[in-house]
Amino acid sequence: MSDGGWKDLLAEGRLARFALICLGVWLNAADALVTATIMPSVAADIGGDAYFGWAIATFLLGAIVAGASGGVVSRRLGLRAALIGGGLVYSAGCAFGAASPEVVSFLVGRLLQGLGAGWVVGLLYVAVGVVFPERHWAKVFAATTSVWGVATLLGPLVGGLFAGAGLWRWAFWLFAIQGLIFCAIAWRLLRGTPRGEAESGLALKQLAILAVAVTVIAAGGLVEGAALALALVAGGTLLLFLMLWVDQRSDPRLLPRDASRWGNAASAGYLTMFTLTAAAIGWTVYGAALLQAFYGLSPLEAGYVVAGEALGWTAAALPIAGLSDRWHGFFIRLGAALVSVGLLIIAFGLPTGHLWIVVVGSLTLGAGFGCAWAFATRRILGSLPEAERGLGSSAVPATQQIGNAAGAAAVGAVGAVLGLSQGIDAAVAARASPWLFTAFLPLSLVGLWAAHRLASHRGEGAAANL
Repeated sequence: MSDGGWKDLLAEGRLARFALICLGVWLNAADALVTATIMPSVAADIGGDAYFGWAIATFLLGAIVAGASGGVVSRRLGLRAALIGGGLVYSAGCAFGAASPEVVSFLVGRLLQGLGAGWVVGLLYVAVGVVFPERHWAKVFAATTSVWGVATLLGPLVGGLFAGAGLWRWAFWLFAIQGLIFCAIAWRLLRGTPRGEAESGLALKQLAILAVAVTVIAAGGLVEGAALALALVAGGTLLLFLMLWVDQRSDPRLLPRDASRWGNAASAGYLTMFTLTAAAIGWTVYGAALLQAFYGLSPLEAGYVVAGEALGWTAAALPIAGLSDRWHGFFIRLGAALVSVGLLIIAFGLPTGHLWIVVVGSLTLGAGFGCAWAFATRRILGSLPEAERGLGSSAVPATQQIGNAAGAAAVGAVGAVLGLSQGIDAAVAARASPWLFTAFLPLSLVGLWAAHRLASHRGEGAAANL
């Protein structure tokens, strides 16, 4: 009998299916870094200086809706048709972005990209269990993680080369073509795959409230006056609390019931994840633009500095992955602290003129997430009843996406108050960057406080060792 090694994994026609899985993950993994790298060029071409945050937030909103609806779509259409549909929606979104004469149609494209990419990635994880024998699952999932690492290296390269040549639209055309290739391969290779398991339904009320909340927060970047902008951010934040309240009284839900019951590991863990991701997303949204304006970096160079966050995440996570539970609390606390430190280094290091300080800040920010994330996830799942661990697992990326979407919308509003929506030059970058990032320091400190509460809970049962 085969031992399930790499040679066996790629034998008997499985190489093409393995390549399909990796291509689908790549479509999602490369998006954030490609978009962050080319956004200054997009803004210069179609007047999107006020929409930096929207470009990230709309993609993430689409991905959140896709994540919540993927099971329903798979059940009704079948896995093969659902994956092809997701790929077509993704390609359509890329084409919208590439052909956009103005920013509104560009944002429609970003929303479609998020929907398509979210469906593709979510359904691909289902496909792994369908088209590969169980002995290969661990290696396939490990390979998908490696794709995210490759995207960290190649994402800024793709975006930087196209933006540097004044051809940012072709970055989207390239990914539209890749999406169509994905659809063609899926059509050929996934014949006869079954429909997904039955789903209880779609959390429409919660998703609708979430969409309104993020839109209200993002609208703060389009209005005149700091008071009105801050009022919109506050109003959108209250809607997020309303979404949580409704979710805990609905079926189906987005989050486990323990997520709103303060005093347990789940509520502390999800709060840690939401606040830290929301606090840090400003670096992804505005980092490349500020670096190009103040340091005169090319899009490629700026993209790689921003990608230092992803590199720091990986570099910190790998060496500590096998540590025993007694270390988990320490690294949860350390990671949350490093996120705040990284924000401060970027905020006050960027105007100094010393690029190496900004690079250190980017790496530190990522290292914070790398230290804390896996252990926080284990603590959350270890605290949940067994019946809720499936929902708890899916709620981890959902919470991260919601935090990033809300944070991206909020940082756009803060950026507008600081004058970034009127265009970014060296003087504006130097003046705004300390305030832009320290404005979210209180949010990261809430995350640090929640992380301390989470670290005080020891993992329970088998789930603690996930």
